[in-house]
Amino acid sequence: MGSTTEKYYENQPNNKEINPSEIRTKSDFEKTYPLLAIEFQKIQKEQYDLFASKMMDYGLGNISLGSDLSIPEDRDLSLTGIWLRCNDKINRLKNILKRNGKTYVAGEASIDSWIDISNYGIIAMLVTRNKWK
Repeated sequence: MGSTTEKYYENQPNNKEINPSEIRTKSDFEKTYPLLAIEFQKIQKEQYDLFASKMMDYGLGNISLGSDLSIPEDRDLSLTGIWLRCNDKINRLKNILKRNGKTYVAGEASIDSWIDISNYGIIAMLVTRNKWK
């Protein structure tokens, strides 16, 4: 059986290292949709800030489950945990939508679940690419 990376990828990521100076170059997308591009980047910054804060609180162990994720079975278990966390968030959103936006957790709006789902997607990519270290 192949590695977890081979198992979960249909499209292989470009293995070329990204030069940080290349990230900010204007793309056709940014030229065509400048306001959307700016807002998307603002959201990414918000997600990153939340991710960084939570990482400082949780550390790596809540995702790695005490493993170093060096073997495919441990990565599979970690990805299953991420899937379950996403499922919890999706069910929370489903219930909020059914109640027309009413939430019962003080100070936690539905947008928080959307952010968590998005961040869990990125965490799953980090685990799958063996970068969760």
